[in-house]
Amino acid sequence: MRSELHVPSDLKFLTIVENWLLGCLEVQFKSSVDWSKQSSRLRLVLVEAYSNVVRHAHKDQPYLPVLIRLELKEQDIALEVWDYGKGFDLSDYSPPSPTDQQEGGYGWLIMHRLMDKVEYQLQVDGGNCLKLEVSLPRVAQSV
Repeated sequence: MRSELHVPSDLKFLTIVENWLLGCLEVQFKSSVDWSKQSSRLRLVLVEAYSNVVRHAHKDQPYLPVLIRLELKEQDIALEVWDYGKGFDLSDYSPPSPTDQQEGGYGWLIMHRLMDKVEYQLQVDGGNCLKLEVSLPRVAQSV
């Protein structure tokens, strides 16, 4: 299954983004996934990615759209979040230290901890693409 969402760069649309993702996942996977464990994880990753686009990549440019693509195959999820801002230079990123009391910079770390694969590509077809992939564990069937 494939689905695509075009949404404005405005945090008012965050609930729509979350509901779209969870709705697609529940239709595709039904009872083969333990949603009590997986929905929070996937929502957190998508909220982090979308809010970073709105607050950083499209800052002061709310007219720029955010494109979110979802591809589902068996238990595999591939999510792409496209922005049209300047882009994020990963060479400038250093993970926060537990001793620092910094407010930001945790998103990249969170995404890497919760997903199997995280990849960011600058300036692809006029935009920047954050690719997130994960394989969900199947629910154990009782005999």
